Order: sequence, then structure tokens, then C-alpha cells
Amino acid sequence: MAKFKRKGGAIWRGDLKNGTGLISTESQALMEAPYNFGSRFEESGQGTNPEELIAAAHAGCYSMAFANTLKKEGYQPKSVDTKAVCTLESLDEGGFAIARMELDVRGEVEGLDEDTFQDIARKADQGCPVSNLLREGLEIEINARLV
Repeated sequence: MAKFKRKGGAIWRGDLKNGTGLISTESQALMEAPYNFGSRFEESGQGTNPEELIAAAHAGCYSMAFANTLKKEGYQPKSVDTKAVCTLESLDEGGFAIARMELDVRGEVEGLDEDTFQDIARKADQGCPVSNLLREGLEIEINARLV
């Protein structure tokens, strides 16, 4: 059984409201991308945020799962274009929660009718690792060290 470990990291300096952070990935696709309170909780902020990164990951994974499912069903996709919207909502009791993920998918596939496309779209969701993670939850391991 193959296992692939992908790494990312973040540094946060300061308190929540006034602090700033940098997010990086092992591949350096993101290298010290800035994020802050404004980029996460206000429309005015400059930088990235965890929710848009989750949305991008979900869109990328789903597009691949859809293309794979199309191929398995005997169709050759020309393209699968997925846009994801991750909604972060404030809770009545305080704090925030990721409440919804919306995928807007456009596929270009010859010889495929709309009903079959919709059926394959549902099958792709079941085969998408990120969809399954978000739908079913996950185990979190925390390794903490004070420096």
C-alpha cells in the first residue's frame, strides 16, 4: 500500500487580531504566502487564508477524481473545470466553523448526455479523497514543542 506524505507549514506571529503569518508548502508552490486576520475574517485583507487553500485543494482533487471516473466509465474528458467556494461562518456561541463547500464544475466530454454527466459527477464525489475527508471528518495529531 503506497503512502504519500505531503507537508505544509505556517508561522504565526502576534495575537489573532493584530498578528501576521506565513504559509508554505513542501513543493514551494506556496512559499511564505502571507495571511492575517483581515485576509481570513474580513473582505479587506491582503493575503491568503486556510479556507481558500481548502477550496483550492478540493477543486483540484475533485477535478482529478471526475476525470478518472469519466475514463473508468468509458469517456475521454477534454477538460474538467472546478471552482470551489468554502464558507466560513461565525457561530452563535462564538468562534467559527467551516459550514459549507460548494463545487461548481464544468466538464467538456464528447458523447456524454446531461443525465450521465450528473451521475458521473456524483460518483466522482464518492471517489474524491478530499470530498471524503471533508464529509467524514479526520483524525488530528498534534506534535507541539515550545522553543
